Amino acid sequence: MSKEQTFIASIDQGTTSTRFFIYDKSARIIGSHHVEFTQFYPEAGWVEHDPMEILESVRSCMTKALDKATADGYNVDSGLKAIGLTNQRETVVVWSKSTGSPLYNAIVWMDVRTSSICRKLEKELPGGRTHFVESCGLPLSTYFSAVKLLWLMENKEEVRAAIKKGDALFGTIDTWLIWNLTGGVNGGIHVTDVSNASRTMLMNLQTLDWDKATLKTLGIPAEILPKIVSNAEVIGKIAKGWPLFGVPIAGCLGDQHAAMVGQACRRGEAKCTYGTGAFILLNTGTAPVKSTHGLLTTLAFKLGPKAQTNYALEGSIAIAGAAVQWLRDSLGIISSASEIESLASKVDCTGGVYFVPAFNGLFAPWWRDDARGICIGITRFTSKSHIARAVLESMCFQVKDVLDSMHKDAGEKGEVKNEKEEFLLRVDGGATVNNLLMQIQADLLGSSVVRPADIETTALGAAYAAGIAVGVWKEEELFASGQNIKTASIFSPKSSVEWRKKKVDSWCKAVERTFGLADLEM
Repeated sequence: MSKEQTFIASIDQGTTSTRFFIYDKSARIIGSHHVEFTQFYPEAGWVEHDPMEILESVRSCMTKALDKATADGYNVDSGLKAIGLTNQRETVVVWSKSTGSPLYNAIVWMDVRTSSICRKLEKELPGGRTHFVESCGLPLSTYFSAVKLLWLMENKEEVRAAIKKGDALFGTIDTWLIWNLTGGVNGGIHVTDVSNASRTMLMNLQTLDWDKATLKTLGIPAEILPKIVSNAEVIGKIAKGWPLFGVPIAGCLGDQHAAMVGQACRRGEAKCTYGTGAFILLNTGTAPVKSTHGLLTTLAFKLGPKAQTNYALEGSIAIAGAAVQWLRDSLGIISSASEIESLASKVDCTGGVYFVPAFNGLFAPWWRDDARGICIGITRFTSKSHIARAVLESMCFQVKDVLDSMHKDAGEKGEVKNEKEEFLLRVDGGATVNNLLMQIQADLLGSSVVRPADIETTALGAAYAAGIAVGVWKEEELFASGQNIKTASIFSPKSSVEWRKKKVDSWCKAVERTFGLADLEM
């Protein structure tokens, strides 16, 4: 006998895999599936995805998660009220409006092929690297979508020709998925949401619309850009040919913004998501806060067309979990990512080894695209356990760098502290199952780290947004005080102030050694 209930689903399209979750009204997962897809590295520093493979990964995940829930007796077909979507940000696709075919592979957020475009713009624009910060909150960087689009326009004849003919559509991955899910060439809806748009370098943070002056300066035609909508509203319905035909897509957020919603981060509260990279966002409330310490001013979320806009300070770290994947796939030091905790636990320190994973440069707060990865302090005493522990420490040092900048930018009034006068960092993402990593993080921060019972808060945040849009949940209920903290694991620091200072000083020396290494001969 099937169980009649209300359900909300979410698509979580990440950098290395796609996942689909089905939740009941209590936000309990009743069905899920995930599929990994191919990463392409055509040249050093280039990273691409096949947009068609991503589409198929979504279809597969939807089908198999639905099958699992149905097999367990849940009548999802009749009870599913809406689907939310969350995605890797900044990654771009340009495709043909008439055929639906991509005109080139998706260029991924961590790709650095646009370094020369950034340098050229820095020299030409009156404001240099910070020319667009006033409008979009972002510096010129290979990280953001606009320069990836410029590269496609300058280097791919197919893209130039399609733009000239009026046949080109541009979007981040959310836009590509929604257009296809709602019909594609047969009436697909061309939209993005405010959080993804805020990462393109093209959206004005005040008007929440494409900035005309920026488009003119960069020579980007407005006609190829999607309409910008809020994070929680009915966008369109799933088209025929897809699983769950007719179900509304009612929520859309970039992955880090979705995690903020999933963690119920209110003004003055911060979260860090540990995935391929690591991303720390602090909710600054209803007004943007300008950073003077290397962070990004960005949009947090806007949960409805008439809802208040929340803004955030963000520190983005390019390589976190990806360094563990490198140990596994490139060096063979571990055979699975989960092995790193036991390997690193065999030693109680790194033996003086410091690893800086500047594989494609360094993001916040350093912003050095000329940096390259190093591992220093190696002696005959060094073992693979020391290196494994140094890799874990590198993730935590980078998070501390960002949080130190965040504290300076936000100030005492911009942060919420507990009764012990501690600023609590909420954490989520796959790597947070590693208890050693979490303890190292608390020790280096000198403050507690809070891990929720459900670490998949990115998918949960997208589900929450969709549920808010269709009336399953209310925003004020989801952001009720401390609801996630009550079911969390808390890692408290065990280190001394003296130890922490020595470690951080050594880390900063190591970081400085990475600068200017991008031109080393192959």
